[in-house]
Amino acid sequence: MPSPHDPYVRVRGAREHNLKGVDVDIPRDVLTVFTGVSGSGKSSLAFGTIYAEAQRRYFESVAPYARRLIHQVGAPKVGEITGLPPAVSLQQRRSAPTSRSSVGTVTNLSNSLRMLFSRAGDHPPGAERLDSDAFSPNTAAGACPECHGLGQVHGTTEELLVPDPSLSIREGAIAAWPGAWQGKNLRDILDTLGHDVDRPWRELPAADREWILFTDEQPVVTVHPVRDADRIQRPYQGTYMSARHYVLKTFSDTKSQTLRTKAERFLTSTPCPACGGSRLRPESLAVTFAGRTIAELAALPLVELAALLTGTSEAARVLTDDLKSRIEPVLELGLGYLSLDRAAPTLSPGELQRLRLATQLRSGLFGVVYVLDEPSAGLHPADTEALLTVLERLKSAGNSVFVVEHHLDVVRGADWLVDVGPRAGEHGGEVLHSGPVADLAKVKDSATARYLFDDSPATARQVRTPRSHLKVGPVARHNLREVTAEFPLGVLTAVTGVSGSGKSTLIGEITEDLPGVDRLVSVDQKPIGRTPRSNLATYTGLFDVVRKVFAATGQARERSYGVGRFSFNVPGGRCETCQGEGFVSVELLFLPSTYAPCPDCAGARYNPATLEVTYRGRNIAQILDLTVEAAAEFFADADTPAVTRSLTALLDVGLGYLRLGQPATELSGGEAQRIKLATELQRGRRGHTLYLLDEPTTGLHPADVDVLMHQLHGLADAGHTVIVVEHDMSVVAGADWVIDLGPGGGDAGGRIVATGTPAEVARSEESATARYLARVFVNS
Repeated sequence: MPSPHDPYVRVRGAREHNLKGVDVDIPRDVLTVFTGVSGSGKSSLAFGTIYAEAQRRYFESVAPYARRLIHQVGAPKVGEITGLPPAVSLQQRRSAPTSRSSVGTVTNLSNSLRMLFSRAGDHPPGAERLDSDAFSPNTAAGACPECHGLGQVHGTTEELLVPDPSLSIREGAIAAWPGAWQGKNLRDILDTLGHDVDRPWRELPAADREWILFTDEQPVVTVHPVRDADRIQRPYQGTYMSARHYVLKTFSDTKSQTLRTKAERFLTSTPCPACGGSRLRPESLAVTFAGRTIAELAALPLVELAALLTGTSEAARVLTDDLKSRIEPVLELGLGYLSLDRAAPTLSPGELQRLRLATQLRSGLFGVVYVLDEPSAGLHPADTEALLTVLERLKSAGNSVFVVEHHLDVVRGADWLVDVGPRAGEHGGEVLHSGPVADLAKVKDSATARYLFDDSPATARQVRTPRSHLKVGPVARHNLREVTAEFPLGVLTAVTGVSGSGKSTLIGEITEDLPGVDRLVSVDQKPIGRTPRSNLATYTGLFDVVRKVFAATGQARERSYGVGRFSFNVPGGRCETCQGEGFVSVELLFLPSTYAPCPDCAGARYNPATLEVTYRGRNIAQILDLTVEAAAEFFADADTPAVTRSLTALLDVGLGYLRLGQPATELSGGEAQRIKLATELQRGRRGHTLYLLDEPTTGLHPADVDVLMHQLHGLADAGHTVIVVEHDMSVVAGADWVIDLGPGGGDAGGRIVATGTPAEVARSEESATARYLARVFVNS
């Protein structure tokens, strides 16, 4: 008898971003992988259409208030979707977690550990049994009263506050003080108090220097300002505030990130003397389990914590078994080297996503669609096998698992494959294949098929000869154990190793101060901006040139429009309703605020008068709406070499599909990294440069990896040094030199286990990377 329920999610007429009226049927209760080159539209289909529609339906079920506002935000551009269950999204969010957020809070493991201490901990004789809240540094009941649960106390020194003691106070010796009137006010108060503000700082008596910088007193005096010839200044009551007091107050109270960053320069951060950095009050630290405090257990790598919980008493068995079962999926996903107290801001986006995935494994949900964004990001091939096991478990629990992924091993493990393409941007947006993985081999236009079914071994390339070596170390930070590494200069080096082995820590020690580094360029995956106001054109400097081109047109000169008229960041030319953002924020009750297109400019960012000025038939908003590829064609025969240089660099790193005005908030970490690389490539290179890239292939289809590596090899051919931290074995196989760390993660890593050419490292018996690298060289 046929089931009354349709076993497929059926999408009809999807037109989100670059999708071209896509129709696709995807079976439920299977592992489906969405593939395609970067910018092909696979994320627009999985996240922008399927997940967005599931969210919209959820919003509609919530409350009339939210339902009324959600129409302003707009539903995804799709004809209809049938057979769609509720959806859970696990994206690689790039918003920075707070300093109080940790591995324990992200996974909820801290709650279980606190419960264990409250119920089964050894309390001191006669002490009252504490609630679980008393073991949290984020509650008033548990936080150390000295540092308020932060574990660090901030202080300052005379050397930081007064970097140049040859200056007098009037000349600005106290660098930490504010500028303008507020700084003058403090100097005038000191003068009134009888301190010599015109004598060099170092000549002032030590007691006076100490009082000026560190006193907690706040004397009030009547200040008689020196009269200027052009204005009368009346006496006023001025309150003195020491330099230390000013810096600490600014750091803790200001809402301005600029002022906070400036204040931070004058501060030292040391472990709290009261709690030793544990963040908890003494009563909480007096309770132990298995002879250790909760702070000591939270500092253990999870793999060690799980082992310690195994031999505990029968009375605590229920609680320890529950905690172990929650730790298990985190270990499965290769994150056993993390500790519960590891701060969330220090985790990579891939690590954060896998922690959330581990939490979902314990949630017991079934009948939902999990939509995952590249769960293999930042994973060593050894850990990818464990990831596939976890995805299978989610599926076995009765869920549909939709994964946007580039890693070919994950693609091969799929039950169903949706391949989007054939290329990026306006040349993509079509579903080339929806069906079993093996059937993709018949699709001629698929870039994925070319790599998925390619069994040919890596071609051996002529290894470059280094011109000298750069010595780094000995390094003893994090889990590195007095590691000394030698990086060859003038070649491409890959740094490899399982997650948590110490790769990023090691390359973080490379600075411009080291002998042999003439110029250092670090290209990371941090966002190029945190608001829609920052975009591709503004970051690369391309937009400055385009605005000059518009200001030079006849129309602009007639109207006396300068370059500033064509900026959406300042009043004049911009739309004042959205203040040039193109979006207005829509506040949803009990839900995160979201953006909707501006009702006046419809997203154009400029006012009507500015949009009347055109260059070669297009206004400034239409230029921003061009893709890099279309813009290169538009400016091809124009006399704008700076524009051409910028656009060529962006095309060379495979970003032709991005719009010039694409907001920074819409860019992936991989795209942000390539934009930074392109910005660097467009500059005239001066002398030897060392390029540092941390996992540059994250988020890239194998076809895009080839484009990127062509650029990196070009830099090495030109005599520059390129160092990449990398998990993609095809990239490692193409390097000149490999430094492999390990053998494991966390305490099991932290040393160099193999160095040499890729072929030599592939033969290493101690390296966890070797057997995966060897597969690339099979039959070569």
